[in-house]
Amino acid sequence: MAEEEKEVEGAGATEQTSPVSALKKKSPIILIVVLVILGLALAAGISIFVTTKIMADAQIDDGGEGRHHDPGLFMKLGDPKEGILVNVGGPRAGKFLKAGIVLEMNPGRKTVINEETHAFLPDAEIRIMDITTQFLRSVKIDDFDALKQDELKKQLKDALNAELGSGSVYDVYVTSFLLQ
Repeated sequence: MAEEEKEVEGAGATEQTSPVSALKKKSPIILIVVLVILGLALAAGISIFVTTKIMADAQIDDGGEGRHHDPGLFMKLGDPKEGILVNVGGPRAGKFLKAGIVLEMNPGRKTVINEETHAFLPDAEIRIMDITTQFLRSVKIDDFDALKQDELKKQLKDALNAELGSGSVYDVYVTSFLLQ
């Protein structure tokens, strides 16, 4: 019996005194954990790169004037109650357009917006109304179709930005529309 105890003690002593064998048993687990952490870090890096690349491309497609801007000032064109009233389709068409148009303006444009009152500067308001009226009068009757409204709003925004400076008008909103 004493011999059996020595064998059991001897077997335990070799396991305890052999750190290399213990390290070999733990080594695959550590290696797997390290590889998983590296894989997750690589996946996160790729995800961040792809997301920022897509967002940058989307902003370039918008002409750099996408929804990523400071809050704008909303300014109604024309009469506060009536909006804008113009004849459209040429002098012989006999058609009239009554529209409520609201511009989302860049508040940082000191040449267009009065900082204190948050209203159009008088010369800017005259230019804006002139451009808008001329634009609406030059549009053909067929282009006032509801399916083409987004394109018309974009063209008006581009015409205004060309006159007032790029980025002056963030967006154009149509609040009422009556073509008769």
